[in-house]
Amino acid sequence: MNVLIIGSGGREHTLAWKIKQSPLLGKLYLAPGNGGTTETGENLDVNPTDFEAIRQVVLNKKIDMVVVGPEQPLVGGIGDYFRQDLVLNRIPLIGPEKAGALLEGSKDYANRFMDKYGIPTARFRSFAAREMEDAMEYLQRLEAPYVLKADGLAGGKGVVICQNLDEARQTLQTFFEGRFGESSKKVVVEEFLEGKELSVFILTDGRNYKMFPAAKDYKRIGEGDTGPNTGGMGALSPVPYGGEDFMEKVRHQVIEPTMEGLRNERIDYRGFLYFGLMKVGDHPYVIEYNVRMGDPEAQVVIPRIASDLLEALDAVAHQRLEDYELKISPSAAATVILASEGYPGKYEKGQPITLAGGLEDVYVFHAGTEQKDSQLVTSGGRVMAVTALAEHYRNALSTIYSNIEKIQFEGRYYRRDIGYDV
Repeated sequence: MNVLIIGSGGREHTLAWKIKQSPLLGKLYLAPGNGGTTETGENLDVNPTDFEAIRQVVLNKKIDMVVVGPEQPLVGGIGDYFRQDLVLNRIPLIGPEKAGALLEGSKDYANRFMDKYGIPTARFRSFAAREMEDAMEYLQRLEAPYVLKADGLAGGKGVVICQNLDEARQTLQTFFEGRFGESSKKVVVEEFLEGKELSVFILTDGRNYKMFPAAKDYKRIGEGDTGPNTGGMGALSPVPYGGEDFMEKVRHQVIEPTMEGLRNERIDYRGFLYFGLMKVGDHPYVIEYNVRMGDPEAQVVIPRIASDLLEALDAVAHQRLEDYELKISPSAAATVILASEGYPGKYEKGQPITLAGGLEDVYVFHAGTEQKDSQLVTSGGRVMAVTALAEHYRNALSTIYSNIEKIQFEGRYYRRDIGYDV
């Protein structure tokens, strides 16, 4: 079958790398892809949110399946666009309709959904700019630190943890003044949960689901988990504190009530669903939903899948996932992000990328790269992820860090402490 992957990041490169291995694959296209995905398929100069242009690609390239990587087109309604089109509705699209994508598109909606279906999460309330004083009154009922979230999409950067009320007031003000554009016109104020974070993923056809390996990511830019949030600076899988007993609690207390809620809301959800969890004591709490694979978690989760991913996606499209056998490698996987200096703030683009020697025993998944005049250059804040699998994290990370030194570009930055805390 011919497959189109929508997106340009490390997640999409990882999906392409895995799908390329399937004997079911005919031709693979990416819209728009990046400087590394040319090794796995054909890049097409198409904006992921230009649905009409995507429609033309699907028809012209005789696409048999569309896999949506990033959240923006999902929240923008690409699932509904396909299902309402008399021609496209015969082409399977992996990703939820707009109603399902609201789980990521609106933190307020996600929290109300969890409250309605008894899914454990932090205490919360949502406020608009005109309710500034009400928000401050609510903050005073909580104990420091305080969690403030932009309601809409903010590229993984819309969560700020404030240590005191003054900081919370100042942060609220910047949110309401448009720090994240329309996404922060409404702000969710939550109690702070003390615990250990992990990410859990499922693939669902709307009736059944398969649990993918869990992962732990490192969101802060600075070593020791300091500085502002990013889209993620590294990840590990499996999670040392995500044992079988705990994962059974996740299944029964989080995943199954979520699936029941989606069915009750009559949402036909076919695709990936990500649960950002906090392990508090020995209990799971949901801190966020994502309606796609995580990034950089995809770069450690997908390499551990030992079965055919395209076969799984085809089973999702035709609601036959119950018959699919998901096989997981017992290996430990780690990934470290190479970023541009200044990220997640301002950074330079167009820096030439060079390899000082042959890479060994690692996978390099590109994110913010492009080919310019036959030269690979940087084009984003997170440039690439270097991934390795081994019997233990320390071996995987040792391999990664020895290979990183062979990848050079001006302003290259990466965290040297990924995995040290476990």
